[in-house]
Amino acid sequence: MTYSNKYNAIILGSCFIVGLSSLGYLLGDAAIRFKEYERTVTVKGLSEREYKADIVIWPIQFSTASNNLEDIYKSIDGSTDKIKSFLINEGVDLGAISYSSPAITDKSAQQYGNQTKAEFRYTASQTVTVYSKNIKIVRDVMGKMSALGKQGIVFTGGDYQSQIEYIFMRLNEVKPAMIEEATTKAREVAEKFADDSKSVLGKIKSASQGQFSISARDKNNPHIKKVRVVSTVAYYLSD
Repeated sequence: MTYSNKYNAIILGSCFIVGLSSLGYLLGDAAIRFKEYERTVTVKGLSEREYKADIVIWPIQFSTASNNLEDIYKSIDGSTDKIKSFLINEGVDLGAISYSSPAITDKSAQQYGNQTKAEFRYTASQTVTVYSKNIKIVRDVMGKMSALGKQGIVFTGGDYQSQIEYIFMRLNEVKPAMIEEATTKAREVAEKFADDSKSVLGKIKSASQGQFSISARDKNNPHIKKVRVVSTVAYYLSD
């Protein structure tokens, strides 16, 4: 019995040692593999495309002056009618034209102390706005506005409210293709890096999509929009 117990203990101890050795090997191998997967490369992929804008918003601002309040309203109405007729004759749809309320300033109410009396008591400004999807026609009309200036209409501008806007509305349509392109380009960069470093490119560890940006292609062509997105992708590397 004593001999048998010793023999069983030796067998049990041997199995225990072998088991620990195997476990140590497996854990060591797993640690090595884990460290291999810890190696990553982070790359960026750019997608940039040009599209024509979908809508133009064109504020046409003009002003007039007079010493008679009734006359200044007549002048505003006359100039508004001239602008509307001109736009329609040039191909702009009537439904694309809207008008703001005239802004009248009484300069006599603004004089203080010994300030010089203004030549005209009243000044007025009015804005005719074109909101259209037919950008080509509207841009053509913009180059012909001097014809109205020759009729005595004084155009004003330069402030924020009178700036022309071009809007791109199809971002959701182009997003999927642009994200795919940015991701593909990121992978191309990662594959080149892996090849140069004698590594093998693995699965994606993490990925993030940057914000889409929309800007004018250049100052002379604000109706052509540059749409841009950058994707950031991290890949695992192994030997």
